[in-house]
Amino acid sequence: MRVITTIREIMNARAEWSVSQQVGFVPTMGYLHEGHLTLARQARRENDVLITSIYVNPAQFGPREDLNTYPRDLPRDLRLLEEEGVDVVFVPASEEMYPAGFVTYVDPTGALAEQAEGASRPGHFRGVATVVLKLFQIVRPHRAYFGQKDGQQVAVIARMVRDFNLPAQLRILPTVREADGLAMSSRNAYLLGEDRIAARVLYKALQAGRAAFEANPGERASLAAKAIIDMVQAEPRARLDYVEIRDTHDFLLKETLAAPALLLIAAHVGPARLIDNFLLREDGTWDTGIIATSQD
Repeated sequence: MRVITTIREIMNARAEWSVSQQVGFVPTMGYLHEGHLTLARQARRENDVLITSIYVNPAQFGPREDLNTYPRDLPRDLRLLEEEGVDVVFVPASEEMYPAGFVTYVDPTGALAEQAEGASRPGHFRGVATVVLKLFQIVRPHRAYFGQKDGQQVAVIARMVRDFNLPAQLRILPTVREADGLAMSSRNAYLLGEDRIAARVLYKALQAGRAAFEANPGERASLAAKAIIDMVQAEPRARLDYVEIRDTHDFLLKETLAAPALLLIAAHVGPARLIDNFLLREDGTWDTGIIATSQD
């Protein structure tokens, strides 16, 4: 497994592979968990060459967010990726990705980028879209792999791919969950003791929202939103950021309980800010994530 730290070297490495070889790409911010490894395994099965990146992107963090304390463990991450058969890991420094004089950003607009997570974290998706476009230009993957846990981020990236006619195919895999339903996240490392137990409330709340959906088809979407909110507010260690139910096509708020829909939640539990979602597809089936059978 090659560990590469410069754009020039990764682009030279990319040029070594023949045009007939399929390249898969899994971008990460490191501190890997079973969710990341699930993406890597799928990418390994579907491609001839597998590249991952580990880069904590400062452009997607707000001024009072956890950029400096975001969990990091590069030696462990590299060991895990080597065990999964990754061919190349790109680990750039910020000076490499955003050199002096850098002024060009991708700034998505509209409800998709400015509501829900976009409203709670202004500028977040500007940073996400910019770094993902840069990585796609550098790596030039045939397929790129993301998890549904970051549902709005996935939608922003998919819109950017369409808008810029990017050749990469997006592969979105279900959220991977702990045995108690908590969506796997690098920020779960912040959760200790009673906070970790309390964090289960996000999954329980989404389950309550799903139940309200199924019991009241065609009724006001606020019924499901209230079920989610009530569940979170009953947990004293949780502080709700937002609960929203949005259409997956235009990302506008849903008025009635009907597919397709994305149930979104963000909440603070102890020192961690956590997000999660359930996806209701147009055919009426739900994507609520899978329970991991193992964790590294």
